[in-house]
Amino acid sequence: MSILEQLLIALALAMDCFSVSITSGLIIKRYEMSTILIMALCFGIFQALMPVLGWLGISYCGTQFQAYDHWIAFGLLAIIGIKMVFDHFRGDGHNTFDPRKFTVVLLLAIATSIDALAVGISFECMGMKTLGAITSPVIIIGITSFGLSILGSIIGVYVGKRFRFPANLIGGIILIAIGVKILIEHL
Repeated sequence: MSILEQLLIALALAMDCFSVSITSGLIIKRYEMSTILIMALCFGIFQALMPVLGWLGISYCGTQFQAYDHWIAFGLLAIIGIKMVFDHFRGDGHNTFDPRKFTVVLLLAIATSIDALAVGISFECMGMKTLGAITSPVIIIGITSFGLSILGSIIGVYVGKRFRFPANLIGGIILIAIGVKILIEHL
């Protein structure tokens, strides 16, 4: 697998992280580097870890999990997104989607990285039989997700500071849309 192919896979996998990071930046409206870095690290680590898990697990339950992975990602993102939309319409200023909470970041990292599990399964199917063979793509996937998450957060904060719009409503819709996109791609 060429470096270009690895980079294209990494960019494709990182797009969900990028979108969620923009949403998070819109909500926090401040350059909180600790929050931005924690989110980027979680996204980068999970995006890199999931292909390894998929690659390792292919001999045990790869095909069984692959049949349901998109439903899990959709469910997690839809639950968070619907909760954000309800919070917007509740209008009491309560925000359940708080990117400063580690549990929220962890849930989002898992939800956005489930498709990377399938990529790990495809590594095995492409004949990448050793850990050394998947090391380069895994590192590229993790670094790309990390970098695009930081960029997305910065863009979200920048836009969120300058324009007033319902971040919870828009963020919820974006998360639901990402979930639907994942579901449609795998059906």
